[in-house]
Amino acid sequence: MPWPSRKRDKGAAADKKEPAAKVAKTEEEEEEEASEKEEEEKSTKPPAGGSKSGWKNWKKTKESDSGGEESKITYCHWLLKSEPESRLEKGVDVKFSIDDLKAQPNQTTFWDGVRNYQARNFLRAMKLGQQAFFYHSNCKEPGIVGIVKVVKEAYPDHTQFDEKDPHYDATSRKENPKWSMVDVQFVRMTKRFLPLAELKAHHLAHRAGGGPLKDMMLFTRQRLSIQPLTPEEFDFVLSLEEEKPQ
Repeated sequence: MPWPSRKRDKGAAADKKEPAAKVAKTEEEEEEEASEKEEEEKSTKPPAGGSKSGWKNWKKTKESDSGGEESKITYCHWLLKSEPESRLEKGVDVKFSIDDLKAQPNQTTFWDGVRNYQARNFLRAMKLGQQAFFYHSNCKEPGIVGIVKVVKEAYPDHTQFDEKDPHYDATSRKENPKWSMVDVQFVRMTKRFLPLAELKAHHLAHRAGGGPLKDMMLFTRQRLSIQPLTPEEFDFVLSLEEEKPQ
């Protein structure tokens, strides 16, 4: 089994090239998590993807709720952030690069250490076989380096009960665990490194003139370590590996 909690930041830290990069939670994040916790306690597990095709992989459904309509989106592609450079958290190195994943038995590991309610809910929404971009975060050159797939759906994250783990949560109970994880397996490297700066240039262009990355969560909720992607976002980003670097 891989070493515990070596890949995930809490919440997560923004990339170093983005403004206000830091590991500690801000007051805004704490307020967001409190709100997310309240909503989570009121609701059931979020809906999960059920598309027959890995590529045509989302749908919008409308349902009435107390006199109003609420739009629900089911995602089946993801972006997972991990730190490829050494950083100690409570005395433990949380470094975990895509090369570390490739070195694991069967190139598979559990995605533990997520301690943000929205990111956790995204983990719980993941389904077997769904693909995700592996994103190197909080490093000199952040960006997408490869593709992984979900090989085991959400189950309790054991690190929440380990007092020696940097992601230990004394408020979580084994009979009702707060935090979950999934198992992921390496699929392949992207044909080239897709840097954050290039993705951001497309995001800004799409915001101004329209395009699939205009609302990409990598830029609208950049601190989340687990992020969903629409099929348009996933397909567009994937197409960039065929182009020359900008």
